[in-house]
Amino acid sequence: MSSLQARKQELVRDAIWDAAIELFLVKGFDETTVEDIAAGAGVSRRTFFRYFASKNDLLGQGIMEYAGALRETILACPAGCPATQVVREAVSRVAAQYAAIPRTKQIMRIAELYPAARAAQLSRTAELQELVREAFAGRGMSGVEAGLLAGVTLALLSVIFRAWFAAGATDIGRAVEEGLGTLRRVLGAG
Repeated sequence: MSSLQARKQELVRDAIWDAAIELFLVKGFDETTVEDIAAGAGVSRRTFFRYFASKNDLLGQGIMEYAGALRETILACPAGCPATQVVREAVSRVAAQYAAIPRTKQIMRIAELYPAARAAQLSRTAELQELVREAFAGRGMSGVEAGLLAGVTLALLSVIFRAWFAAGATDIGRAVEEGLGTLRRVLGAG
């Protein structure tokens, strides 16, 4: 029974997400209301608020899913794997995973067009940073090392996604290799 309920909740959440993204692209982030999103998803305003605190929270929630994917990827690397390899794996896998989701391009477009949408996404940056830092710490790294690796990983992914998006959102593999290569060259590291 609980798995059926979880699937239903996921369907409703996805319907709200899809309606919101479509409306943000067509009507504009600032002009779209919670009522518009609820109507577009075929749910009540009250149902919207069961899943999201606001339209800003809706965009911020996507960042937390991204954080979860990063965390899982970092922790899944084999024990004893050098830190540079963990960063490479996390960046490569998560970039490929999120580039394959059509919603990623749409969200990037919305953030590009609307400063309030960009601010909504950035509102969860501290939580994102902390979750990624905890993942590195979970691999036995010191607090400073884990924090530094989290910052490097997130900055690298940000640069890669922006380059990918600016290039027309084609193959992200090229942006990943360029970003990783530039990092190696700049730091003089493997």
